Amino acid sequence: MLTAIILLPTAMAALLLCVPRGAPRGLFLTAWAATAAADLILTVIVWAGYEHGEGMQYETRARWVPSAGISYHVGVDGLSLPLVAVSCVLFLACAAYAWRETRRPREFAALFLFLQTTCLGLFAALDLILFFVFFDLSIVVMYFIIAGWGHRGAARAALKFFLYTFLGSLALLLGFIGLYLAAEPHTFDIIELTDSNPTAGRATYGALVLLAIAVGLAVKTPTVPFHTWLPPAHTEAPAAGSAILAGVLLKMGTYGFLRIAMPVLPDAWREYALVFVGVGVVSVLYGALVALAQTDFKRMVAYTSVNHMGYITLAIGAAGAVGADQAEARRLAVTGAVFQMVSHGLLTGALFLLSGVLYERGRTYEMSAYSGVAGRAPVLASLTGVAAFASLGLPGFSGFIAEFQILTGSLGPEPVATGLAVLGILLTAGLFLRALQQVFLGPLRLPVTAPGADRPFPDMRVHEGLAIVPLLALGVVLGLAPRFVLDVIEPASRTVLDLLAR
Repeated sequence: MLTAIILLPTAMAALLLCVPRGAPRGLFLTAWAATAAADLILTVIVWAGYEHGEGMQYETRARWVPSAGISYHVGVDGLSLPLVAVSCVLFLACAAYAWRETRRPREFAALFLFLQTTCLGLFAALDLILFFVFFDLSIVVMYFIIAGWGHRGAARAALKFFLYTFLGSLALLLGFIGLYLAAEPHTFDIIELTDSNPTAGRATYGALVLLAIAVGLAVKTPTVPFHTWLPPAHTEAPAAGSAILAGVLLKMGTYGFLRIAMPVLPDAWREYALVFVGVGVVSVLYGALVALAQTDFKRMVAYTSVNHMGYITLAIGAAGAVGADQAEARRLAVTGAVFQMVSHGLLTGALFLLSGVLYERGRTYEMSAYSGVAGRAPVLASLTGVAAFASLGLPGFSGFIAEFQILTGSLGPEPVATGLAVLGILLTAGLFLRALQQVFLGPLRLPVTAPGADRPFPDMRVHEGLAIVPLLALGVVLGLAPRFVLDVIEPASRTVLDLLAR
């Protein structure tokens, strides 16, 4: 079942590329949406059959390169299943949003379908080389999406994105090879490496391996100071590309910390946990402050991603810095980190799609070019307001549950760092309120490239609503009734902490 979920999008992508380019545009987009919907249905079936607290499930293992200890090994647990599910939701939302895409729709649909395979495959991968293959392929596919369907500066932004993240992947590969050489017998299997703790008693070696892996994952997350590729990539990417980049690809970094760095390198992680706490706090504050200074709506949202991913880094660092007498705080921090990945994917994905709606009408992201848009597009204004308040952590939304757990779990062990991180929430509230006031309230002002004052400024179209409303609705559901997701995450969080405490 899990292999079918992973490979189904690529199978459809291959079929689409066999269809003549001159076929009706709707054929490609319908096939994309239908495949994404089928993948989501299969994921719901897997979720329904998942047994809480039973560890890794739906495992498949096949020989790949046995002489090098490499296998096709996939499975899901409470860390990966929520991310597989949110990925399927986001790819379906992007398929709906792209319904009016006219520029090379066959290639556009095929690239997103293949990208879906790389994302799902990475979250399910239980072999380091398989993880790395999907990690690298996601970089290549996103490069072509940005370069081929982005805005005016897309070529430069795509190149910067590729070079930064590919360099990070090389560091990641170096770390993986270090783990392989340390293991006896040599293997790339994550489960076997986790059980064997290959760098135990080798502090310097473990620190160097952690450094290589941490750099590779930090570039992808991204954390300060490895974040500079992110704003231009988001600003120049098409809206659907930005939604997947923020909602799914950034989670590959933080997921890698939880799946690989913490359980496989417990000694090194505990030793250097405070470094990750510091990086997390700096990312929270820097991301919020720089976002506050932006005049470009989409670039502002991009910097809030640095801020939100900083909370996750803070949480996983605090989990390693806490003593054994604060097990509940550690569990809250790790659970909150995973829940934040899900919440951020939904809410920031919605914000990037909403920024695309605004750009399609005004052909600019500059907030100073707009004013009073709520009078012409009340539904757009309402949905943007909901997304903004949800993203800043208002109670009743998933962001509140995630940040509450992170801050509660981190406060005991790291009170100063957590207190500083709380300031990020205040800054985020300020920047979103300023943006909403500037763009949607006040006297009407529209960009010169948009419809004039005597013509309608189109409100949300049906396909845009079908893409965005479910994401925000899920944000509300997870804010009011998070138990069905927390029941999946919490046993896996305890397992990670047990492994970390070895």
